[in-house]
Amino acid sequence: MTLILASGSETRAKMLRDAGVVFDIQPSTVDEDTLKASYRSDGRSVAAMLAEAKAREVSARFPGRLVLGSDQVLVFEDEIFDKPRDRAEARAQIMRLRGAAHDLISAAVFIRDGVLRNKCIGSARLTMRCFSDGFLDEYLDTVGEAVLWSVGGYQIEGYGAQLFETIDGDYFSILGLPLIPVLAALRDEGVIPV
Repeated sequence: MTLILASGSETRAKMLRDAGVVFDIQPSTVDEDTLKASYRSDGRSVAAMLAEAKAREVSARFPGRLVLGSDQVLVFEDEIFDKPRDRAEARAQIMRLRGAAHDLISAAVFIRDGVLRNKCIGSARLTMRCFSDGFLDEYLDTVGEAVLWSVGGYQIEGYGAQLFETIDGDYFSILGLPLIPVLAALRDEGVIPV
């Protein structure tokens, strides 16, 4: 039985492929903004709620299949950030994060036939360095539209690494999927070999 990834994230798909997991992709059509607006809580709960909603929505379309839903949230001073809508918003977010620590929380939820099979949550604490406004402008020019692809306006696996002073926690969760517990759950489900 092939796993279904309920996400259009190329980064999540690459992590799973690189780990040898075979899966189909069926992105969820869940309206994340509406769900977030109706469910403001701590970051772990919001990430898990969104991941579960995505998995449930896709699972309803594919009876009998194991569906992996995932989501990631950035928490800074008890505020949950959304992906920036434009360069100006990305710049403002990064300026708020500059010189301070924030948390990235990634959740993965497995659903089959409407039944919650497993839930994995990973996190990391990232501290941005005190970079100059000139560096920030150079960064934004260099990454271009990619600044809009992720919450916080950075991809740690690329040029975004230069924004940081320290990183503590799970690297895979920074990329958007707590991969090690996800692989353990896939072994439990018989999707990959033990």
